[in-house]
Amino acid sequence: MSEEYDYVVVGAGSAGCVLANRLSADGTATVALLEAGDSDWNPWIHVPVGYFKTIHNPKTDWCYVTENDPGLNGRSLKWPRGKVLGGSSSINGLLYVRGQRQDYDRWAELGCTGWDYESVLPYFKRAENQARGEDDYHGVGGPLHVSDMTFKRPICDDFIRGVAEMGTPINEDINGENQEGVGYYQLTAHKGRRCSSAAAYLKGIKNRPNLTIITMAMVKKIGITDGRATDVHLERKGRPMVVHAREEIILSAGAIGSPQLLQVSGIGPGALLQSHGIEVKVDSPDVGENLQDHLQIRAVYKTKKPVTLNDELSNPLQKARAGIQYLLNRSGPLSMAASQVYAFSRTRLSNERPDIQYHFQPLSADSPGEGLHPFSAITASVCQLRPESRGSIQIKSADANTHPVITPNYLSTDLDCKTAVESLRFTRGIMQSDAMKDHISEEMLPDPKATSDEEVLDQARNIANTIYHPTSTCRMGADDNAVLDPRLRVKGVDGLRVVDASIMPEIVSGNTNAPTIMIAERASDFILEDRKAR
Repeated sequence: MSEEYDYVVVGAGSAGCVLANRLSADGTATVALLEAGDSDWNPWIHVPVGYFKTIHNPKTDWCYVTENDPGLNGRSLKWPRGKVLGGSSSINGLLYVRGQRQDYDRWAELGCTGWDYESVLPYFKRAENQARGEDDYHGVGGPLHVSDMTFKRPICDDFIRGVAEMGTPINEDINGENQEGVGYYQLTAHKGRRCSSAAAYLKGIKNRPNLTIITMAMVKKIGITDGRATDVHLERKGRPMVVHAREEIILSAGAIGSPQLLQVSGIGPGALLQSHGIEVKVDSPDVGENLQDHLQIRAVYKTKKPVTLNDELSNPLQKARAGIQYLLNRSGPLSMAASQVYAFSRTRLSNERPDIQYHFQPLSADSPGEGLHPFSAITASVCQLRPESRGSIQIKSADANTHPVITPNYLSTDLDCKTAVESLRFTRGIMQSDAMKDHISEEMLPDPKATSDEEVLDQARNIANTIYHPTSTCRMGADDNAVLDPRLRVKGVDGLRVVDASIMPEIVSGNTNAPTIMIAERASDFILEDRKAR
C-alpha cells in the first residue's frame, strides 16, 4: 500500500496532534498523522485519575525500561510513554507547568534564535484556554483547557503553610510573572475530564478532508533519497505500507522514539549505526545523546489522624461512593490530578531561582496502579529542576520494534548528588514545621535513621524514580554537533524535522507537557512559513 501527502507527522502525541491541526487548518495542504497506538477510546484516558489504569498498560504505554543505573545503586526504572492518540498527554498527571523565563532565555543564549521567553510566550497563550481569563501571561480561546484544582483537602493547605514557613512565598500562578512559590496546580482538564492534546487539537477536526489519521501504524524507518527524506515505511496490522511526503516528514515520536527512528533510518552516531548494519546517511553523533530527565525522590510520611485519601478510599463502599460522585458531577477523588500542591523552592545551593519542585499528594502508594497503602500517609515528591547528569538513547537493533537502550545516568554529577541531599533535608524541614508537625507520626521514606550526607544520598539512590520528563535527545542548536537547527530541521537531510520534547537543548524547570505543546505551536509557524517561501 502506498499513499502520498504534503506533510507526514510521525507520532500523535502532545506535539503531533498540534501539528496535525495547525498544518491542515487552511485546507491547502494534505496531512497524514501516524500513531503506533490505538485511538483514545479507553474511558480511563478521559477520567483524570485514570492514569492509574493506563500507565504500565501495554495497550496505552510503550512500557520502556531503563538500564541498571549506578546512580540508583544499580536499579532499573520503568519509563512510561503514551502509545495512543494524545501520546503521553493521554496518560500523564494533567499538571500544567511552563517552566521558568530563564529556561527559554538560556535556549537563546545557546544559539537557539527565536526561542527566548518573549518569543515563546505568545505560543503558550495561543494554545491556552485559561479558566481564570486572559492577562499578560495567559490566553483564552485556545484548544487546550487549563483549569483550577477542584479536589482539595485540609492537609494540602497545611502543607502549603509548611512550605511557606521554610521561606517559599505563596504564589497562585507559577505560570505567570514568577514561578517561585507554593500553591495548587492547574490542570489540563475541562469539566472534570482530561484535556489531552488529542482532545484539544483533534476533536472536531478529524473529518477534515485534507487530514488523515492512521492509528496502529508502527513506523519502521524514514526513507532518504539523494539527501532528502521522502517517505515513511510502516507496518499496519501486519501489512507493510509506505507513506510519501511531498513537502516534509516531521518526527514527533518523543524523546525516546524520535532519536530511535533517526538512528534506524541512518542518521546518528556512525559507529553505532554500522555496528547494527545500518547504512550511515548522516553521521550525527549527538542523536540520542544529551538525555535529561527529572528524578523524583518520594518521601512518604504516616499521619496521626485519618486525613488522607488512603482513609477515604479504604473499602469498596467508599470507592463506589467516589465513583458515583464522579458520574453525577465529575468531582471527588476521581477528578484529581497526579498531584495537588506544587512548591518551587530554593535549596541552599541556589541563590538565584528555584532549583527544586514538589509534587504533594494527600495519599501514598508504592507506584501508580498498585493501590493505596492500608494506613494514613502522605507523599511529598521532590525533584531537581535542572540536573547536570546526561544520559543516552541508543538502538540495540536495526528493527524499530526493539526498544532502544535507555541509559539515564542519574545522580552522576556532584551538584546533582548535593541537590538530592539538600532536597530531602528541605522535605524534613517542611514536615517539622508548625503547620505539619502535628500531622506526622512517622517518616517511612527515606529511612529516618539516615542523617549524614552520605546516608541521605544513599537513601535517595534507593528510593528515587523518574517523574516522566525525558527530553533533549535531538537537541537544537547553532553548533556543529546539534542535531537540529533552531527551526527544528534535521541537519544534513532535507525535508525532515523533529518536533517534540527531544528538541530541548536543556530541560525546562518543571513538567514538560505544556512546553512540548508550545514547541509544536511554534514549529507549525516555521513549517507554514517555509511552505510559503518555497
